Amino acid sequence: MEKVQIGVAAQELGVSVDTIRRWAKQGLIKASRGARGDRLFNVDEIARLRCKLNGEGSQRTFEVLSRGEIFEDASCIDLFAGAGGTALGFHNAGLNHVFLNEFNKEAVSTLRSNSEKFGLNWDISDKDVHEVDFSTMSARVIQAGFPCQAFSYAGKSKGFADTRGTLFFEFARAVRDIQPDIAIGENVRGLVNHDGGRTLVTMLNTFDELGYDINFRILRAQYLDVPQKRERLFLFAVKRGKNLPIVFPKEQDYIITLREALEGVPDSPGQKYTAKKEKVMRLIPEGGNWRDLPDEIQKEYMGASYYLGGGKTGMARRMSWNEPALTLTCNPAQKQTERCHPEETRPFTVREYARIQTFPDEWEFNGSVAAQYKQIGNAVPVNLGYHMGLCVLASLGLIPIDETMEVVEPLRFPYGDLRN
Repeated sequence: MEKVQIGVAAQELGVSVDTIRRWAKQGLIKASRGARGDRLFNVDEIARLRCKLNGEGSQRTFEVLSRGEIFEDASCIDLFAGAGGTALGFHNAGLNHVFLNEFNKEAVSTLRSNSEKFGLNWDISDKDVHEVDFSTMSARVIQAGFPCQAFSYAGKSKGFADTRGTLFFEFARAVRDIQPDIAIGENVRGLVNHDGGRTLVTMLNTFDELGYDINFRILRAQYLDVPQKRERLFLFAVKRGKNLPIVFPKEQDYIITLREALEGVPDSPGQKYTAKKEKVMRLIPEGGNWRDLPDEIQKEYMGASYYLGGGKTGMARRMSWNEPALTLTCNPAQKQTERCHPEETRPFTVREYARIQTFPDEWEFNGSVAAQYKQIGNAVPVNLGYHMGLCVLASLGLIPIDETMEVVEPLRFPYGDLRN
């Protein structure tokens, strides 16, 4: 894979070096570091951008990725399944779901209606996860997108016993009772620093205590076929003694822009701005935010936030056609994390939200419009789940480990600073 320095990239694209730096910061072009610390750029990615700049279209198009094959031997349990982002991604990769659990009523309704519609035949439970008996179950893979909660530490162990009362404990309990070959945990990037890092350390040491080798990675969805700047932390644990590798997807050298993602998106309901807010948002250019407003309107719109430090770039934010979207939240019209359409003065619709999260257009979300936004905003992007699912299959030896994946060594234990 040929790469060139930033000056060559700028010359090839007919822009300044500062523009290339800005594009790299915006996620429009991916930079890597050379042996001397200099920025390097993939020549194929430069060619793709040149086509865009010349109006020749993109070499990449939006699609929901799927292999079209299910491995019966890749049995999988999905906990805290939500609206099915990870589950559908794993399914599209080829995993065979034998049990899903979700407590939220609207999300359960979404899962059940789509399971029937798509012929998935998923066994979907709406029990409180604390009441699920895992001792009678069997699966080679358990996946859980558990919420981030602090632990109540009882001494210096920082292990399984300290996690009681949390939803992570229920994930760990399932792993303890079922003894899968692989366990995948998913959470927000902020888990790394949660409670001064102690939360993640406790989780990692818990898996070591349960007899699993483990490592983790923060994956950037914008480089894994998702038109969105979204980062998620994934834990990958393998049963000790099974001789299974820990595998993560490699970031790719291309992105998918919002323009590509929303082409031909179906009409659907969506939130509306108040007349007052719409009047303000009309003043924001594509890719702009509150700083593009006249000073007096800035002060009125921002209120006390105007005088606080920090960039607050999510406020009065209009998206850009030629970039991936910013991370979707549970409410596209929330003042602190505005997600305004690049061209029209309105929040993204439900189906636009779903496209950006790489759900199929046919995947229906049940409940009120607000509940649908919440389900989509909380989901793992389907294509991100797909890439993780491929890595799970590769670890199980069901598909080859290829150039889109990397094998990483397990962490050494005890991991982290175990002092109080």
